[in-house]
Amino acid sequence: MHQTPKPFELARRLRAGESLFTAWMSMPEPLIADHVAREGFDAVTFDMQHSSIDLLSAMRGISAVNHAGKPAGVRIALEAFGDGARLLDTGAEIIIAPMINSVADAKRFASAVKYPPLGDRSWGGNRFQQLTGMNPQDYLRQANEMTVSLAMIETTAALAAVDDILAVPGIDGVFAGPSDLSITLLKGEKLDPNNQVVKDAFAKIMTAAKKAGKLTGCYAPSPERAKELAAEGWGFITLINDSLMVRGGAQNALNVVRG
Repeated sequence: MHQTPKPFELARRLRAGESLFTAWMSMPEPLIADHVAREGFDAVTFDMQHSSIDLLSAMRGISAVNHAGKPAGVRIALEAFGDGARLLDTGAEIIIAPMINSVADAKRFASAVKYPPLGDRSWGGNRFQQLTGMNPQDYLRQANEMTVSLAMIETTAALAAVDDILAVPGIDGVFAGPSDLSITLLKGEKLDPNNQVVKDAFAKIMTAAKKAGKLTGCYAPSPERAKELAAEGWGFITLINDSLMVRGGAQNALNVVRG
């Protein structure tokens, strides 16, 4: 029997140094997210950058995941920082922003998802109050610590600026993207997330995060690599996406009946 984490414990667990494994959702169907959340994953994360998940389906998916007793995260679309704030209002606990290539990008992201004095997140909605059981004043005082903002490091420019990005108030940590790192570091020659240049970049990102005392996350190209990354101390690790789960289950069933 899997132990169900309490909602809004994600930030605390990451700051305590745990490695947490999240499922990655690309299908805009909350029932799928509900099914996945009831398995052994530590969290479920919705990808709005490279899928058909829009704002409404992400909100519905967050509710389904919360109903299953698990924390929800979202990778917002490119520069959709305002969506990050709305999704926090809906009950997301972690927001990942892609292509944060500079201090200016990081400041815009932090401004949207953190309340003063760290940012300028606007007050509104009440779903987060229902989920936390907090009164408005207590939520306001604790929200910046209870929610997590991760800036994606996935380009040459971001890698060069990683120390400065981590130093931005309101940026809780960084999330390494191996696929885009491989493309940018190999100058568009090929997609190779397991390439040594990517592993070297991951090492640089981890060193910078440790130096800054900030959190880490990353997308793992395989479950085997996810296990290695956890051993290296990475925090929020994407284990597998929903389409691979569906395809894998279908293939396994067909392999059984067809020999």
